[in-house]
Amino acid sequence: MGKGFCGIQGNPYPYKEHRANAQDALKLAREHILSGRFDVLILDEIKNSLKLRLVDLPQVLELINIRPPLLHLVLTGRDAHPDVIERAHTLTETREIKHAYQKGIEPQKGIDY
Repeated sequence: MGKGFCGIQGNPYPYKEHRANAQDALKLAREHILSGRFDVLILDEIKNSLKLRLVDLPQVLELINIRPPLLHLVLTGRDAHPDVIERAHTLTETREIKHAYQKGIEPQKGIDY
């Protein structure tokens, strides 16, 4: 639901619009979590969204807290907040070897955001 990378690579959207999209995504995630229709829900780059203040820590913690026991909630992104780490059942770290961004290749919707 995002508009691409916030604040880099000439992204034309203002911060306010990025935040509004992130807030809409949180509402949708909440609906999906509570719906009981899913076994797995992936909130891609939500940890980066938290660091960029597109979403707030209490909002993310609420999503974790309302998760039904049989729902696998996957939060991706770098720089996880200590409170998110504390609540996680499993935590992994992926190391970047190289990225198209380093060669000036524009982010691709569905791949990078």
